[in-house]
Amino acid sequence: MRTTIFSTPVLTPFLRLVSRAILRLIGWSTRGEPLLHQRCVLIGAPHTSNWDLPLMLMVVLKLELRVFWMGKHTLFPFAVGWLMKWLGGIPIDRSAAHNVVSETVRQYAEHDELIMLIPPEGTRSKVAQWKSGFYHIANNAKVPILLGYVDASKKEAGFADFYTPSGDIDKDMAEIRAFYASKTGLIAKNG
Repeated sequence: MRTTIFSTPVLTPFLRLVSRAILRLIGWSTRGEPLLHQRCVLIGAPHTSNWDLPLMLMVVLKLELRVFWMGKHTLFPFAVGWLMKWLGGIPIDRSAAHNVVSETVRQYAEHDELIMLIPPEGTRSKVAQWKSGFYHIANNAKVPILLGYVDASKKEAGFADFYTPSGDIDKDMAEIRAFYASKTGLIAKNG
């Protein structure tokens, strides 16, 4: 896998210290511990603001994860595309089918460790139904789903538990959504 903010020698440990300091300064706490084996689909919800990205980067750095995240291709314009990719981003053009699920499953087959962060809402706006790509990736790659979250009401972010897909998408999605029912995004009206 390519070098990112989470795997750059010398710079990554420094950015971890900076992230810890900034999170403390702005009054946010984190939940979770560094993972010994970094192989899962990490979902992050509720996704309600552009500020979710810098908050996520600081939390992930503090918790010593090495993640890649999917974002819409318009976040990767020519002038800053390299920066977004160094931050772990993978551009996704949602206007056309690109076999993202099967390609991501293939990446899991080729790499012993891989964490793919996916916002299940697929947008910062309020949605009635989540996109199911994260679920199909985890189920087909036979990896657990790590429940990452933001809860602005408590000024807390991090990850809670692993969820192992059973193959019954309706049941599993209902159980996963139930975990997020009490979480408040940075812009509550978008959650």
